[in-house]
Amino acid sequence: MSDAVDPWLVVGLGNPGPEYAANRHNVGFMVADLLAERMGGRFKAHKARAQVVEGRVGPPGPGSRRVVVAKPLSFMNLSGGPTTALRDFYKVPVANIVAIHDELDIDYGALRLKLGGGDNGHNGLKSITKSLGAEYHRVRFGIGRPPGRMQVADFVLKDFSSAERRELDYFVDRAADAVETLIVDGLERAQSSYNT
Repeated sequence: MSDAVDPWLVVGLGNPGPEYAANRHNVGFMVADLLAERMGGRFKAHKARAQVVEGRVGPPGPGSRRVVVAKPLSFMNLSGGPTTALRDFYKVPVANIVAIHDELDIDYGALRLKLGGGDNGHNGLKSITKSLGAEYHRVRFGIGRPPGRMQVADFVLKDFSSAERRELDYFVDRAADAVETLIVDGLERAQSSYNT
């Protein structure tokens, strides 16, 4: 069980490198970038093979929470290593870890927040669960299913379509709001506000 002084670790999932930056699979990085910007921080290299920003989320005073936002520099399917190293370094309870990731089984832009559960074939979650167990929070960002006969692996490693990009900033902003609400007000409040 965590208490109000324990830090939070928010891990945006994605693949490092400019060629992946706009891929559907990298929406976790996009949300992490916005959270870092809101906290007024810049990502710095960390020995845990990740980029991190440390700051606070929530109203000034006793209601604010210490937060580390991270982007693992391993590839997606190895996210568990950096996440575990950061948990150990910052002494974060597993219940205070939030993974932000793309989700095929939810319509584009829809959000679902939950604690624990399976990995639904997502290699980033699979890696984190193998390292930490399943009892961490997930912010699932819907990207929808691939059209026609397109392979899932091809779909997630493609950039968002021009039609999707028109709304992407709004959906990323909403996902960042959901993460902040989860940290400050708890899972139930965040679910009732943002689950679609």
